[in-house]
Amino acid sequence: MSYKTILVHIGTDKRCALRVEVAFRLAQQHDAHLIALHAIAPFEPPGYVLAEMGPAILEAQRHAIASEMVRVEAEFAKQAEKAGMRNIEWRAAIDDPVDAMTLHARYADLVVIGQTDPTEETNPGADFPERLVLAAGRPVLVLPSAGNFPSIGKKILVAWNASLEATRALTDAIPLLQRADTVHVMAVNPRQGEHGNVPGADIGLYLARHGVRVEVKTDQGAEIDVGNELLSRAADLDADLIIMGCYGHSRLKEWVLGGATRTILESMTVPVLMSH
Repeated sequence: MSYKTILVHIGTDKRCALRVEVAFRLAQQHDAHLIALHAIAPFEPPGYVLAEMGPAILEAQRHAIASEMVRVEAEFAKQAEKAGMRNIEWRAAIDDPVDAMTLHARYADLVVIGQTDPTEETNPGADFPERLVLAAGRPVLVLPSAGNFPSIGKKILVAWNASLEATRALTDAIPLLQRADTVHVMAVNPRQGEHGNVPGADIGLYLARHGVRVEVKTDQGAEIDVGNELLSRAADLDADLIIMGCYGHSRLKEWVLGGATRTILESMTVPVLMSH
């Protein structure tokens, strides 16, 4: 398994250039084709507002959107040229960013996005990362809204609980795990029957057969919640990537996230690769 197509979310936020830089680096490391997608939600005011605005205002709004797309594409092209990137593709869509990214993610091996910064007026929505991870059907690498990441994936922490989501995240991340210098698998309060006779031993052997240098640790009786335990452990290990499942369930057509998933998405200090 390898990443041959990587999709990166392009926005007008101040962290976009860093996100693109990370995507360039991943594409070069994996000899992958990189797709950059810039999606802008359509301008759809209520009917009574449309009646008052008139066609001239609507046309001006459409022109502003088109101009913004041209400007952002030019910035991306300049950054790509400076980085010497060749195997890249630009795409644009006037659509809900989650819907557009979900559609294009179907044809990618890895998706790169940023954590929502509540101070950014141009962010695609406070729930953009969680909605996308739950809908994409692909591993999503979420970059924190603060900090620099000169390396991603040299020291990896894997959150393991033998669930479907954790299994999917771990197998989705094998191309990264195989390149890592060290991989720490962490099982927090493993329950009897959810793992083999020795919690973590089976997944350690599985990864070792894939050529992954792995260490397994179980944390019993953690006094803080799992999400904060993971962040604390990542800091102790100086990890530059966390891999975990994204947990959520549908309630009245809305997705409700699990506690650890929400904690990580709100408080992440290192990049996190999530799968659902």
